[in-house]
Amino acid sequence: MAATAPASSFGPLLRDWRRRRRISQLDLALRADSSARHISFVETGRARPSEEMVLRLAEHLDVPVRERNALLLAAGYAPRYTETTLDDPAMDVLRAGLSALLRGYEPYPAVVVDGTYGVVAANRGIALLMEGLPEHLLVPPLNVMRITLHPEGLAPRILNLPEWRGHLLDQMGRQLALTRSPALRELYDEVAAYPVPPAGSGGTPDGSSEEGPALPGFALPLRIRHDGHALSFLSSIATFNTPMDVTVAELALETFLPADPATAKYLASAVM
Repeated sequence: MAATAPASSFGPLLRDWRRRRRISQLDLALRADSSARHISFVETGRARPSEEMVLRLAEHLDVPVRERNALLLAAGYAPRYTETTLDDPAMDVLRAGLSALLRGYEPYPAVVVDGTYGVVAANRGIALLMEGLPEHLLVPPLNVMRITLHPEGLAPRILNLPEWRGHLLDQMGRQLALTRSPALRELYDEVAAYPVPPAGSGGTPDGSSEEGPALPGFALPLRIRHDGHALSFLSSIATFNTPMDVTVAELALETFLPADPATAKYLASAVM
């Protein structure tokens, strides 16, 4: 039998999520086909929402799948969403599909991460960029934020480190605003405290600086040096639509598209 929490604990959780989203009781009521009076009663514990209403409110508040289970428990209902480990046989099709996507994107880098940026799978393009990193950063479980921002990791190789570091920290900050993850908060505090090495301090073999070609201004590129070559990438992130499993909901596929012909040509020859 699933454990349940007292229904009275649901109201404060709902109020917290509503305030996080900066939505009034009236706005939430209109979105969820309810009334501001009922939302008020639910938040103060004077009314208990139905299971359907809990899920509807969570949907309109864009509550992550993991936290929807917490809301259901707080309202006195069993969790609706499973959390299946990736090595479970039920995930065979998912793992095979992700592997095919990663291989298909080669020679360009691509990586699958979980909700705290742990590396689930990566292709040979990613392995190329991580060549020469110290062993302590490559001991499982790997974490892309640590690998990227650690002063002994990729950070010294990133030519536009201040901008890219700011982008990553902003990304994590936005995610923290959507979740209540202590693990993610701990990771954010850790990587934000790393000392910042000079951008591109890895340099070329002769110590010279290579600016590379002009890049399009429609997105911030990752500019990183590898083996004396200045490589430029535009990144995109894909997630699963309407996930019904916590593990799947927290997976993200990040792909790095060459931002210039020289990067594409180099990867085609370097990723064998």
